[in-house]
Amino acid sequence: MPQRLGYCDLGFAKFDTDRKSRKGFTEVIYCPGKDHKHLKEIVKKVVKLKEDLLLTKLDKATFLSLKKVIPALRYNPLAKIAYLLAKPKPVSGGMVLVICAGTSDVPIAEEAVQTLRIMGNRVEKLYDVGVAGVHRLMSNIDKLKEAQVIIVVAGMEGALPSLVSGLVKSPVIAVPTSCGYGSSFKGLAALLTMLNGCSPGVSVVNIDNGFGAGYFASLINKG
Repeated sequence: MPQRLGYCDLGFAKFDTDRKSRKGFTEVIYCPGKDHKHLKEIVKKVVKLKEDLLLTKLDKATFLSLKKVIPALRYNPLAKIAYLLAKPKPVSGGMVLVICAGTSDVPIAEEAVQTLRIMGNRVEKLYDVGVAGVHRLMSNIDKLKEAQVIIVVAGMEGALPSLVSGLVKSPVIAVPTSCGYGSSFKGLAALLTMLNGCSPGVSVVNIDNGFGAGYFASLINKG
């Protein structure tokens, strides 16, 4: 397929070869729902094109299957991210701080962290500092103020991003998670809280979308 089209036609998929020039990173592969044979063909094509490879929401069994095709493929089981970089990314921009409310939110926070690191950002983590014990957050106020961008991951009632935003001047990206009891409605309660937060400077991504938060934070940090 001619490169002038800006994509590579695999028949069942059209891989966007122009994505990096527009967004700063190669098209990322969302894995759930994809046929395993199709996924393998996409992965092989990306590697052949010498593009960076990033796969999200990838289960371990599928990773092990893909690793037989691409032995150099690496995997973060907590973040459910697999990746292979065409060449190492130089670290640039300021520090991005990833905060999570509780340990049940860690997998989504790790998805954001791994995304940020793959894209060449300096990342620090601050975990288990939810509003049920706000002194844990307040004892790290200097770290909050140092960050260029902050990602806040929280389930339950989702109050933490608004609190964090009220303490800092940097932009905050809020990530609701599906963590919570019945009336959390699998993250909908946290999502609505974050959308209705009173502190300015907060952007909200979808439920459990740590990748989206990491990608957006990288665009801000390197902008």
